[in-house]
Amino acid sequence: MAKYEKIINEDFEQLLKRIENGILGGNVSASLEESSDFCDGYARCSVRVFERYSYVGNNRVSMNITLFQNAGGPVHLSAITSGGSQAMFFKLNTWGEEAFLEKLAELL
Repeated sequence: MAKYEKIINEDFEQLLKRIENGILGGNVSASLEESSDFCDGYARCSVRVFERYSYVGNNRVSMNITLFQNAGGPVHLSAITSGGSQAMFFKLNTWGEEAFLEKLAELL
């Protein structure tokens, strides 16, 4: 598992669209598996779960991206990847997870 977090001063909707388009357009095997959006007062949160095939690891890797904003303040981003390991009792070969996060970092 790998994690990337960042605080971004940008329009929430534009950032979300750039992430979605960049992830889905950046890899032929990438897919948006599920999404969730909700607001409560001035707070808003969007969650996206992407999946793609990792050629290096010969397996599938998922990435969960959460965007949170309160009262028009900065957008808090948290991205966590999982999958990509082929061992039964410990993690081996996390290259696919790290590469997925690197793609997201490039978009930001």
